[in-house]
Amino acid sequence: MNILGYMQKVGKALMVPVATLPAAAILMGVGYWIDPVGWGSESVLAALLIKSGGAIIDNMAVLFAIGVAFGLSKDKNGAAAMAGFICFMVVTTLLSPGAVSQLMGVAANEVPDAFGKINNQFIGILVGIISAEIYNRFHTVELPKALAFFSGKRLVPILTSIAGMAIAFVLLYVWPMVYNALVVFGNHLVALDALGAGLFGFFNRLTLTIGMHHALYPVFWFDVVGINDIPNFLGGAQSIADGTAIPGKTGMYQAGFFPIMMFGLPAAALAMYHCADAENKGATFSIMIAAAMASFFTGITEPLEFSFMFLAPALYFIHAVLTGISLYIAASMEWMAGFGFSAGFVDFVLSSQNPLATQWYMLIAQGLVFFAVYYFTFRFAILKFNLKTPGRGEAASKEETKEEIGQLTNDYIAAIGGVENILEVDNCVTRLRLTVKDSGLADSEKLKQLGAAGVIPIGKGGLQVVVGLGKVDKVAEQMKVALSN
Repeated sequence: MNILGYMQKVGKALMVPVATLPAAAILMGVGYWIDPVGWGSESVLAALLIKSGGAIIDNMAVLFAIGVAFGLSKDKNGAAAMAGFICFMVVTTLLSPGAVSQLMGVAANEVPDAFGKINNQFIGILVGIISAEIYNRFHTVELPKALAFFSGKRLVPILTSIAGMAIAFVLLYVWPMVYNALVVFGNHLVALDALGAGLFGFFNRLTLTIGMHHALYPVFWFDVVGINDIPNFLGGAQSIADGTAIPGKTGMYQAGFFPIMMFGLPAAALAMYHCADAENKGATFSIMIAAAMASFFTGITEPLEFSFMFLAPALYFIHAVLTGISLYIAASMEWMAGFGFSAGFVDFVLSSQNPLATQWYMLIAQGLVFFAVYYFTFRFAILKFNLKTPGRGEAASKEETKEEIGQLTNDYIAAIGGVENILEVDNCVTRLRLTVKDSGLADSEKLKQLGAAGVIPIGKGGLQVVVGLGKVDKVAEQMKVALSN
């Protein structure tokens, strides 16, 4: 598989550990609401909730090892998750400062600082990937009868523990160099301050077009280069006490998303509805209102963004620029709020009592301004340049029957190059994620005629087809059945 295609898989696997963050956000958010002054010191219940949420945040590194190993395993088996945990424990134990002191034969105060930071998400992701590959390759291996008990999935923990020792040996010499390079990189990003936040916002939205935003956000949101924006923000008072968080600074890679998700994108949806053809307004309204509500309340934006991303790429570029500007403004003005899942209303309310949420209410004012900017910019561009957006310049859509979905799936398979060209089928909210023998065999024009909003080759072995919200799950399911038969 090509590197871009593999990174797509890693990106999706990262969502497994990231999905634990909402639990931490809810627990800690409610705790800060109960005791907004003492942050747990004046309420046993608040302390219980804050500490419980902190338990998730404090163990994000091992959750990444477990989650990535599970997410990348072919059959999503718990044995793969166990393998990730075992490998992570072996690596981090062997590379702890005390163990390194013994292994290298040096005094404790001579151990490189890098090994004091070995328990981080970067190592978790690395270990998770390696553990998943070991599981995928060896979980069906049959050993000779004398060793039959250790065949299959029982063999995997043994191999991952050995792999953990090998990884630790390599990292013993490589990790200090990697760590120092990452620290330099992180310091450069931090030195850019608000501008760095703005650039992150711009590229975060731009890389969403090919699903590579999952490779970008860990640098800013987690402890890859020392920024660790989300865990530090959720840590609240404890992060301030530890010196890992600074009020007015921590959260700068999150806060600017709230005006976009809660106000900007819903305004774009309203503009597209108003610009839809008269005969399509009813169908367009149902699509736009559902996508806008998802964006506002939860911060889930893919259904809305993919509705115009490929139909009107110029609009999407404008959206990416405006996202960057929003993050720059929020960071410059030190208007801070954070999230455990995404920048929707639920996370906004939960984070408002966090001691690191500084002037969070100003994000509402900023959001109202962005509502107007998005609405009038989108409406002007659509009408002035006659851009095609949902419900505009197309026949009214209808709900397909099961038989029609089946026929559509067969047509998609044929346009992709036939069953023999498709190796693996997966999907996200709006698009098929396919592993293929040769992406060049796919007929992009035919796929678009069938209704695909976009066709994205990921090297030779990867292909994404934007089918659309509500339909992609049905097509993917039918396609898997067709391939299995």
